[in-house]
Amino acid sequence: MDIQTLLQTILDWFLNSGIKIFIIIIGAIVFKKIAKIIIADAVKKVINNVDSEAEAKRENTLIRILTGVINILIWFTAIMMILAEFNIDIGPVLAGAGILGVALGFGAQWMVKDFLAGLFIILENQYRVGDVVCLDSVCGGVEDITLRKTVLRDLEGKIHHVPNGSFSKTSNMTGDYSRAYMAITVDYKEDIDKVMDVINKVGKEMVKDSPLRKDILKPIQVLGPGPDGFEESGIKIKVLGETRPLKQWDILREFRRRLKIAFDQEKIEIPFPQMTVTMRGDNKK
Repeated sequence: MDIQTLLQTILDWFLNSGIKIFIIIIGAIVFKKIAKIIIADAVKKVINNVDSEAEAKRENTLIRILTGVINILIWFTAIMMILAEFNIDIGPVLAGAGILGVALGFGAQWMVKDFLAGLFIILENQYRVGDVVCLDSVCGGVEDITLRKTVLRDLEGKIHHVPNGSFSKTSNMTGDYSRAYMAITVDYKEDIDKVMDVINKVGKEMVKDSPLRKDILKPIQVLGPGPDGFEESGIKIKVLGETRPLKQWDILREFRRRLKIAFDQEKIEIPFPQMTVTMRGDNKK
């Protein structure tokens, strides 16, 4: 075959199959972008949540996962069409893929379990990207969710890749709102009614003049009409408030700072472990 014949063969292939392959690739790219827009609009219409921040987190999670699934389907279809243009019989390829899928289904049941668990996590809105959760004993901020795994980053910065089918209990600490909860212990000699008044006053003042007041949904107040228990070295009082998601720790830090100042001003003592040693007998010689 001379060069002219080779060039003519290549040109003929390009004018027939080459252009079709180019159109298939461009069509896949365009269809992928259109699908992303359609998915985003559909998800926003389906989700109707009062909390705009929570709504945004769930929308982003669903859009990312659904878009990923659609992208796989689009490119799989495009590759099959391109193989057909190279005169490759895709029948055996599809049959082989089916057999491989069955084999994987039997040999990797744990993976199927992960995908099903991930599907229910997303559909039931158990948690979203940006939430702080505990999956059994592993806790951290949710950085990514796929159908197979959840990626958490803990306070030390460690990344945990947790398969969705591997945990039995999910605890979401930042759902629609968070609770600022802590226990305070004061000395037995203190006037308990005065102590509770000071605590409630600090919580109410934070709503008025704290830089974090926009994140406080309910002020931190004493939980119940009185103390929660008698401890070894003092009386325990529990307090509780409600905050915007993820803001409870910052608000509790500010509350502790203000409460310590208020206790110092009112001469209210926070107890600490002490030991009294009594000497018996006469040590004089």
